[in-house]
Amino acid sequence: MPELRKDPITERWVIISSERGKRPSDWTLEPKSRAGGFCPFCPGNEDKTPPEVRAIRPGTDQKNVPGWKIRVVPNKFPALQIEGELNRRGEGLYDLMNGIGAHEVIIETPNHLAELSDLDVEHIYDTLLIYRERILDLKNDTRFKYILIFKNHGASAGASLEHSHSQLIATPIIPKRVLEELQGVKKHFEFKERCIYCDILHQEMQMTKRLVVHTEDYVAMEPFAPRFPFETWLLPVKHYSHFESMELREYYGLAVVLKETLSRINRTLENPHYNFILHTSPVQEAPLMEYHWHLEIIPKLTKVAGFEWGSGFYINPTPPEMAAQHLREAQI
Repeated sequence: MPELRKDPITERWVIISSERGKRPSDWTLEPKSRAGGFCPFCPGNEDKTPPEVRAIRPGTDQKNVPGWKIRVVPNKFPALQIEGELNRRGEGLYDLMNGIGAHEVIIETPNHLAELSDLDVEHIYDTLLIYRERILDLKNDTRFKYILIFKNHGASAGASLEHSHSQLIATPIIPKRVLEELQGVKKHFEFKERCIYCDILHQEMQMTKRLVVHTEDYVAMEPFAPRFPFETWLLPVKHYSHFESMELREYYGLAVVLKETLSRINRTLENPHYNFILHTSPVQEAPLMEYHWHLEIIPKLTKVAGFEWGSGFYINPTPPEMAAQHLREAQI
């Protein structure tokens, strides 16, 4: 029988439609193109992107030349622009402001054919440190209230270029999705004086049936009420509200778990398109006892349609316990 499950953080309901239950082999996945052609992210084409703002380029301090390991550039077609004033204003009932923000691309590797999970742990660790460094730099601009890092992998996940990359967008307001989480964790903290994510971690580590990877420092798990099949969360076991505030060694542990989790998803689902989203605390906030940063990985296996748009419910045909079992059993 189908189940209605309630997300304990946002209080959003989802439908786990077990009668539609799907195994990994039941999914029809969109093929990923590896066709040739011009790629502005490949070495030798550095002049085809805006000038880099950061790069790891062993052996030289020269900028915008080949020889780099990871490269950060402004998005050529930014959603928001960094120059100017916010100029908050009203127009009758309506509120508006100038589209001020930052939009950067983190090119994760010079190898056009490599995916993030193909990179060695040290390379992924360096990428995570670049995320941290860019957040620390941009949070100095007090116009920015939130910095979102995300990855669109594959065309159906929104990637316009197949060369492995992630993106960063700094916004002058806190996104609604993050506000919903902040309101939910605050409500739990006011009642119990504990972080709800810490409570979830404690319970899931005891139950184990939704765990995918568990190390001393990190957990990868299927949430109790996932919106999408094989939706997977990565969380630090130790409480941190801000991704950028951890000790450096802890990013290495994250690199290990991220690589293993993506490898398990790729093996189980035959290399799906996916998004991942880093949810961390607003950058101008002091450390929060109630919020816990986390990474959400969402394989693109289903499409949001009329019922979801009209109701706010999500229909998920794969129970998270089944998804976790398949991921744990994947041979990597």
